[in-house]
Amino acid sequence: METRIKTGGRKAGTPNKITKDLREKFKLLIEDNVDKLQNDIEQLEPKDRIKVIIDLSKFVLPTLRATDLKTNTDYFTPTIINLGNGIQDK
Repeated sequence: METRIKTGGRKAGTPNKITKDLREKFKLLIEDNVDKLQNDIEQLEPKDRIKVIIDLSKFVLPTLRATDLKTNTDYFTPTIINLGNGIQDK
C-alpha cells in the first residue's frame, strides 16, 4: 500500500472549530445560570451536594495521577544521632 503525504486539514494541536464553538456555548450556558445552579445545589442533601461538587470539579481542575516513589537503597546512608542516655522521665 502506498504511503500518502498529508497536504491539508488542521495542523497538529489546532482545536476543532465545532468543538471550540460548542465549548464556548456551554460556557455561556453555565455563566448565565450560575445562580440557578447554586440554588439547586443548596437544595440537595449534603451527600448529594458533595457528589455534585466533586463531579463538577472534574471539568475545572486537572485530574491528578497517582505516582510511585522509587528509591534506590544502594545509596542510602543512615544518619545516627547519639542521644547520650536517651530521654528519661523525672
